Amino acid sequence: MAAIIRAIEALNERIGRTVSWLAIILVFNTFLVAVLRYGFSRGWVWLQEMYVWMHAIIFLVVAGYTLLHEGHVRIDIFYGSASLRGKAWVNALGTVFLLWPTLIVIAWVAWPYVHLSWTRLESSQEAGGLPGLFLLKSCMLAFVVLVGLQGLALFMRSAMVLLGHPEWDPHSKQPAEH
Repeated sequence: MAAIIRAIEALNERIGRTVSWLAIILVFNTFLVAVLRYGFSRGWVWLQEMYVWMHAIIFLVVAGYTLLHEGHVRIDIFYGSASLRGKAWVNALGTVFLLWPTLIVIAWVAWPYVHLSWTRLESSQEAGGLPGLFLLKSCMLAFVVLVGLQGLALFMRSAMVLLGHPEWDPHSKQPAEH
C-alpha cells in the first residue's frame, strides 16, 4: 500500500510542478495580448485562445496536485477540531461517498463529449483559432483520473491511520518507512 500511495503522490507532485509553469507563460501571454491589442491595435484569435486554454489546463490537470497539498476548499465545522482518527474517517468517507461519485458523473458526462471531439479531431470553431481542441477537452478526463488517483491515495492514507499507523496522516506527507 505504501508503494501505491507514494507512486500516486509522486505522479501528482511531478505533474503539478510541471504544469504550474504554465501560469508564468499564461501571464506573459495575457500581457502580450493586451499590449498588442491596446498598444498596436493588433491581435490574433489563436493568441487569445491560448491563454484561455492554458487557464483550463492549469485548473484541470493540477487538481490532483491541489488535493495532494490540501488546497481545495474544505468546510472545517467538524474537521478542524476532529482527532486524527476523526479526520481519517472524514477523509475516507468523503472520498468514497462524495469525491469518487462526483468524478464518476464527470467522467460519464465528459467521455462522449471528448470521444466525439477526438473522432472529429476537433479544432477551434473560431477562424484563426487553435487546432487540437480535442486535446484540451481530454484534460477533463485527465482531471478525473488524477483527482481519482489522489483520492485513492488519500483513502489509503486514511485507512492506514485507522489501522493504527498515525505516521500516515495526510497532513504529514512524510510517512515512516515500513
